[in-house]
Amino acid sequence: MTSSDSKTKRITVVDALRGFAIFAILLVHSQEHFMYFEFPDPSTLPAWLNALNQGTHDIIFALFAGKSYAIFALLFGLTFYIQQRNQEKKGNDFGYRFLWRLLLLVGFAFINAAIFPGGDILLLYAIMGVLLFFMRHQSNKTILIVAIFFLMQPMEWFQQIFGLHQINSLNGPLWDDVYNYTKHGSFSEFIIGNLTLGQKASLLWAIEGGRFFQTGGLFLLGYLIGRKGWFVESDQNKKRWEYVMAISAIAYVPAATLAKLTIGSYAGLVFDMWHKVLFTGVIVSVFTTCYWSLPRFVKLCKPLRSYGRMTLTNYIAQSYIGAILFFPIGLNLAPHLGMFASLFVAIGIFIFQVWFCNLWFKNHTKGPLESLWHKLTWITIRKNSNIAKKQLSN
Repeated sequence: MTSSDSKTKRITVVDALRGFAIFAILLVHSQEHFMYFEFPDPSTLPAWLNALNQGTHDIIFALFAGKSYAIFALLFGLTFYIQQRNQEKKGNDFGYRFLWRLLLLVGFAFINAAIFPGGDILLLYAIMGVLLFFMRHQSNKTILIVAIFFLMQPMEWFQQIFGLHQINSLNGPLWDDVYNYTKHGSFSEFIIGNLTLGQKASLLWAIEGGRFFQTGGLFLLGYLIGRKGWFVESDQNKKRWEYVMAISAIAYVPAATLAKLTIGSYAGLVFDMWHKVLFTGVIVSVFTTCYWSLPRFVKLCKPLRSYGRMTLTNYIAQSYIGAILFFPIGLNLAPHLGMFASLFVAIGIFIFQVWFCNLWFKNHTKGPLESLWHKLTWITIRKNSNIAKKQLSN
């Protein structure tokens, strides 16, 4: 097998890492009750349970908040590279087909946002994914420079330098409205609010929270990693990830410290985004090296591999399951479940989804929504191909 072939075949460590990221997103969302911030009154709970709830929240957010999303974004760029490379081998340019694919992703974003208060990341991905289209034929050096530029958070530095030192959030009132219609609105008001006000609040939060530029940078970084073949198992790549691990771990400490010292300012926001990206580098490098070095770790990752092959389906299904469990339109468990109990709800959802994935893959090669996305992506090509065949037969 050639080197290029090895770079474009299915790489199981990527499936496992993608599954890890989507599970981590589930853990974070469960702590937020899927953006419906209703919890039991602490005054009615024993002190030990309040401490347990707070500890659960702090640990999960320290480990995964902002990091699971970053892994997901990194792998989005990697996936585009694999798709682009596969089509290049056939003499095709995947770029324009990718734009159509992003437009389809907008549709999936609204399917998810309909039930998920405050919008979601899929619409942000569809918007920032256009950057990959324009950068797909650039040199590795150019891609790296642009990725670093985006990850430097230029908009936040501009606001910091020109006197806007304190963050004045514009989306706070929007989230208040989202909470109100989630708690008190009818089912139709809930859906309409999510599709309109919720998506607006989500995108504005992404801009104000630094994720807009960070997402673009991570997309390009993932694309570059794909070009370099860093997820193909080899001694050289093991050393590369060990270097990433060491550098990220060393740089994380000053970045996290500066984030705390400058909290509330745009500079603090930048350092916060940096320390999350650096911690993401630690997670990805540790996960990858363990996967390549520890057979027992590979066995433990078996559920994550099937889970990671169905990320779109699982991500959207999480929103619907969470809505049914936590929201007033469903069982309304949010006011009755603390963060510790919500952790076990998330684990239960994960176990159920893994079971479904394993059952589904007995007869299918792609998840339900992945298959639909794939078919819609290539529908016009297949249609044109059929027309061409009929013309040749005539």
